[in-house]
Amino acid sequence: MRVFLTGATGFIGSHVVPELIARGHQVLGLARSDAGARHLEAAGAGVHRGELEPPETLVSGAAAADAVIHCAFDHNFATFFENAKKDERAIAAMGAALERTQKPILITSGVGIGTPLNGGPATEDVLNPRHANPRIATELAGAALIARRIDVRTIRLPQVHDTTKAGPITPLVAEARRSGAVAYVGEGQTRWSAAHVSDVAKLYVLALEKGEPGARYNASVEEGVTARAIAEALGKGTGLPVRSVEADEVGRYFGWMAPFATLDMSASNAWTRARLGWDPTAPDLLTDLAAMDFSLPAEA
Repeated sequence: MRVFLTGATGFIGSHVVPELIARGHQVLGLARSDAGARHLEAAGAGVHRGELEPPETLVSGAAAADAVIHCAFDHNFATFFENAKKDERAIAAMGAALERTQKPILITSGVGIGTPLNGGPATEDVLNPRHANPRIATELAGAALIARRIDVRTIRLPQVHDTTKAGPITPLVAEARRSGAVAYVGEGQTRWSAAHVSDVAKLYVLALEKGEPGARYNASVEEGVTARAIAEALGKGTGLPVRSVEADEVGRYFGWMAPFATLDMSASNAWTRARLGWDPTAPDLLTDLAAMDFSLPAEA
């Protein structure tokens, strides 16, 4: 297949490109800059110049392909709500280009959207349309396309990591340096699910080749790693002290990440593995945190 890939030069997308090519697919990658275009060409991919906004620049790329994988997202959390609405507009525009075809579009969300109302690990069958996470806009945009009989498949991401980045854990290090300590709340038993970026890239390709219209897939390899275990690994890596804090201290130690401090984001992958035959093999989160060089700035 010829696959239009947004976010093709980003952390996850740059791993999806070689996975697709290795499986015999052609890649048409979205590039915003000359440097991005050169990177894609060196990787063996074609180049489509455009931006997430205006979303019209994405339409011709989607129309020229046999499938779309949408990995791009603006991760500036200071404007998280507006970025989620931007994602909604991008999905709507690309989806319209696929209407009355059998071409699939894979969109990207977060595992937290599948958290049951009564608690417990997130599952693929749960979709709460009133979820407080602004990323619900992504899944509602997908649902609107499904209602128009467009083949939408959703990849829900946990903390995606390697030895250079680890999802929201990476900015957590910056907040720890600002506050002078790596903190966890209470006994630190809230959990965050995780997956190595190479395993996530393989899942995107499996969902493209074997996925079902309307299905949601949890890209979580580890169901949950405790906040305390993460904090202790970060403390060892950065040399900062590790401490338990109470609810009234969360703002001081977590800064803008305070809403995430007590959020349980555990997620099951049993259904996804059974349906797609996904067999993750890469290192786990704590292994990568132990190997991370915290003296170096994180990659953009």
